[in-house]
Amino acid sequence: MDTLLLSRIQFAANIGFHILFPTINLALCWFLFSFRLRRSGAKGTPAAQDWEEAYYLWTKIFALTFALGVVTGVTMSFQFGTNWPGYMERAGNIAGPLLGYEVLTAFFLEATFLGIMLFGRDRVSDRVHLVATLMVAGGTTLSAFWILSLNSWMQTPAGYQIIDGRFYASSWLQVIFNPSFPYRLVHMLLASTLTASFLIAGLSAWQLLRGAGNAGTRHALRAGVLAAAVAIPLQIVAGDQHGLNTLEHQPAKIAAIEGIWKTEKSAPLTLFGWPNEKQGRTDYALQVPKLASLILAHDANAELKGLDEFPNAHPPVAGVFWAFRVMVGMGILMLLVSWWCAWTLWRRRTAGAGSHTTALFSRWQLRLLTAMTFSGWVSTIAGWCVTEIGRQPFTVYGVLRTADLVGDHPPGMVLSTLVAYLLTYVFLLSSYVLVLMYMASHPAQPTGQTPQSPKAAAPVGGPA
Repeated sequence: MDTLLLSRIQFAANIGFHILFPTINLALCWFLFSFRLRRSGAKGTPAAQDWEEAYYLWTKIFALTFALGVVTGVTMSFQFGTNWPGYMERAGNIAGPLLGYEVLTAFFLEATFLGIMLFGRDRVSDRVHLVATLMVAGGTTLSAFWILSLNSWMQTPAGYQIIDGRFYASSWLQVIFNPSFPYRLVHMLLASTLTASFLIAGLSAWQLLRGAGNAGTRHALRAGVLAAAVAIPLQIVAGDQHGLNTLEHQPAKIAAIEGIWKTEKSAPLTLFGWPNEKQGRTDYALQVPKLASLILAHDANAELKGLDEFPNAHPPVAGVFWAFRVMVGMGILMLLVSWWCAWTLWRRRTAGAGSHTTALFSRWQLRLLTAMTFSGWVSTIAGWCVTEIGRQPFTVYGVLRTADLVGDHPPGMVLSTLVAYLLTYVFLLSSYVLVLMYMASHPAQPTGQTPQSPKAAAPVGGPA
């Protein structure tokens, strides 16, 4: 493997690991705000303490996730100077300000109010603490706004001019609100909602299976399931609109996603198959006639461009092809699981089974939710692979090739640092999951009360 490929793998490892944590916290903080809001609305009732318990546990998880997100984000930014010096040299006039805007708005907002949110619960009024939680949630969303604006500009560049090989902004409005930005922002916000929803639901289900849950666990579990049930159909609609936009601006990516090798009308949808790039075909293809044209262009007779239209300018097909199917498959599974569990909640509610001593779900449903705890991560990484690998061989689509930006380092040096990164990330990810399990197994009380033992807590939220 040469320096280019190794540098691409290293950057993929860095950003792929980093994205796991913002994907959780982007939506998790809004869950925390809703928990705090429900607690304020139920003040003076037993439900207030229940929501406080849910908020207390998930605030600790948010803090842990936030810390890892910051650390891995700093490491990722080093890549621009070490592995990809050509990128900042040529596109830094666009990328630098957008990254700076994130720091000046989102990061400062989070840093200002995070301390109050984490440590001010018993030191400030409920209203101030609620506002602090809202500000942190707003900061995380602002951070996503600026990062996705830059990423979207790299996918669909607009509002720029090139002088002496360097990019300059001719219109910052066009740079920020480039053609794909609205679709990517909505898609990412919904992806984060699903990731956080299944994390909350899965970890809460695991607590109940172990008898370590409390009344707050039940509230969190219900919130996670209902949020996922609402978000997944919205994500399907957003994904459809995002696909139409990608077909317009990045047809080579769509051709790779669907394995369309030659331009054709009424293109079939390939459900499964094995892309054979050397022969220019998909082996063992299972296809549905005309469905690709119908889904992608909303016209069964529409013409779709094939990979033959983009010689030496289309992405590697197999990675994009399979990553897209993993993402869609996981999305379908999320839809089925969340709707089944939401229907169970509705049925129990209409039957009047809503007391604290009544199980929300069967043990099988709890096990299924537990197995889906990190399903959002799987879908997010698969979607990221579709987006970023699908942009190749360009860094700024259609304008700046990746091969022209890589640093001149010996392959052995890049390989050694790649191995070091991977070992570190395996250790950090394993530690993160173990700490999550420990926190869920020991849900300390938010006040000076003595924590319940697992055995005593079982009747509160344990399965039937």
